[in-house]
Amino acid sequence: MDQKDEVLKKFGRYLTALREERKMTVQELAAATGLTSQKLRRIEAGEVDILFSTVVTLSMGLDISPAKLLQSLDPD
Repeated sequence: MDQKDEVLKKFGRYLTALREERKMTVQELAAATGLTSQKLRRIEAGEVDILFSTVVTLSMGLDISPAKLLQSLDPD
């Protein structure tokens, strides 16, 4: 697995954790963002590269700042 794949997986895990903290289903987040459930599942699985506009859309659906969503990319 290359570094890009690792970052996408880490982002997906963090997105999943944030969604679950809010007790939201994939379908509920999809409805809040206008993304499809399938696309969200692929993002959470780290299978798809996303645009920054998608990060903004996801953060709005979770009612957090884009910076908070991108915290997952901070080095450990």
